[in-house]
Amino acid sequence: MAGKFTIFTGKSGKTYFNLKAGNGEVILASQGYVDKSGARNGVESVRTNAADAGRFEKKVAGNGKFHFSLKAGNGQVIGNSEMYDSEKARDAGIASVANNAPGAALVEE
Repeated sequence: MAGKFTIFTGKSGKTYFNLKAGNGEVILASQGYVDKSGARNGVESVRTNAADAGRFEKKVAGNGKFHFSLKAGNGQVIGNSEMYDSEKARDAGIASVANNAPGAALVEE
């Protein structure tokens, strides 16, 4: 089952997108956008930048959990991952974004 992007409006009134793996798990979550147009542009940026391993910033949180951000060419964060218990799991999350993003369908909720 292929991955998909979902665009939705949050309780704050801002619009967000998630990239979900084929199993439905969220593998990348966006910042809030003013409208759906902005979120669609964010999705396209993920599709473009996910193929470049250098765009992923690997991080370790204060609690020792691992996570990552995907950045655009201008250094702006496009999306963030969940927290992982190990580096190996985080790196698998990065690989999943890179594999799923280019061909993922877009669903607006």
